Amino acid sequence: MNTEQKLNMTMLCDFYELTMGNGYFQAGYQDRITYFDVFFRDVPDKGGFAICAGLSQLIDYIQNLRFEEADLAYLREKQMFSEQFLAYLRDFRFTGDIWAIPEGTPIFPREPVVTVRAPAIQAQLIETFTLLTINHQSLIATKANRIVRAAQGRTVLEFGSRRAQGTDGAISGARAAYIGGCKGTACTISDQLYQVPAGGTMAHAWVQMFDSQYEAFRTYCEVYPTNATLLVDTYNTLKSGVPDAIRAFNEVLRPRGITKCGIRLDSGDIAYLTREARKMLDDAGWEGCQISASNSLDEYIIRDLLLQGAKVDLFGVGERMITASSQPVFGGVYKLAAVEDAAGNILPKIKVSENVDKITNPHFKKTYRIFDRATGKAEADYITVWDEPVDDSKPLELFDPQATWKRKTFTSFTAKPLQVQVFRGGELVYRQPSLQEIQAYCQEQVETLWDEVKRFENPHNYYVDLSQRLWEIKQRLLHENC
Repeated sequence: MNTEQKLNMTMLCDFYELTMGNGYFQAGYQDRITYFDVFFRDVPDKGGFAICAGLSQLIDYIQNLRFEEADLAYLREKQMFSEQFLAYLRDFRFTGDIWAIPEGTPIFPREPVVTVRAPAIQAQLIETFTLLTINHQSLIATKANRIVRAAQGRTVLEFGSRRAQGTDGAISGARAAYIGGCKGTACTISDQLYQVPAGGTMAHAWVQMFDSQYEAFRTYCEVYPTNATLLVDTYNTLKSGVPDAIRAFNEVLRPRGITKCGIRLDSGDIAYLTREARKMLDDAGWEGCQISASNSLDEYIIRDLLLQGAKVDLFGVGERMITASSQPVFGGVYKLAAVEDAAGNILPKIKVSENVDKITNPHFKKTYRIFDRATGKAEADYITVWDEPVDDSKPLELFDPQATWKRKTFTSFTAKPLQVQVFRGGELVYRQPSLQEIQAYCQEQVETLWDEVKRFENPHNYYVDLSQRLWEIKQRLLHENC
């Protein structure tokens, strides 16, 4: 393959999606309308919630679904696909409907994040990319949000490109981290493509390149006087690093009336070193000098550093965010929930397993978020059959998902549908918000959650329950299929 040839993302699918598509075509099922749900079973890091992300890339993918002649030639060489099916692929376009939870929304296990209603072959062919983009970006956005919350209002930047798992892991990972709350990234191309603010200062190599550390600092201040952040731990942070930085600030910035500057530490005992550095900077009259810290940080280390009195204004977080190293798999799945018969009736489908956690929720569904009218806080999510109304003038009783004997009754609430329609008949009907709007929306929605749900350890169980009607349909299908 020519390495310069542009990849056709339509071919980024599991091979069984093509063999099943050919099988559907041979069986006459190519036009049968199906309903698939994307959902996940467990929150990463045993947290209380996840953050939805990746929808924008799914939209781009759906709008560009095409099989090229080179793709058809490749499939023909496999000698597994009928010419009639290959002709069908030549004219392939997505004509279905998609509903999705907007990016930046807190999401919970087992509720539909994306719902696809489309002819069988179309719905099957988009499975892999749909899962890929939602799983990856939701994972990174969730991890980033945990880290940002641990920083307690201090700036967090994403620094992980060089440790990311592949190019898209770096590029879309920076986008997802921004949704989760990061203020910017070190990844230049993510700024170019998605307007994630990119920035950076210097590496240890800059300091080592000059005859002295002071000369390196002075030169940098002269080149970038309005954005001078100096890396002070190349040699000895407190004996020479901070003193040389202060000297450079005094001789280059102060005569120009510039007070904005910073230092960065990338090693050592961050809590101790930043306390001492802060004292040295303040004593020298640089009270406004920001202190940045990096070096294998995550939400737990940041939390502990702040508890130990670290004087850090900005955290640069790399590998443990961009790879979500503590739990690097989101675990979203794509499961058939219903089909339509010839008359357009929706027939619910269920997957049964001896592993109770893998039993699916059947039918074309709608999910509501229950908000308390007095506090505005999110109290529960309620999954219903698609045409089932929620009457917020009547009490609503839900069960705890982790302890079904526990009940909670809501009497003064507002029920808001979570999903919005994105595609109708293959046409985009959703106004895509800017990335900045998504980030602001994410922060706003996380604030609707109780602090107990946002705990890192042993978070409160958030109620996600089925309506009585949906529960009865599920029980009937279980009885019929067991």
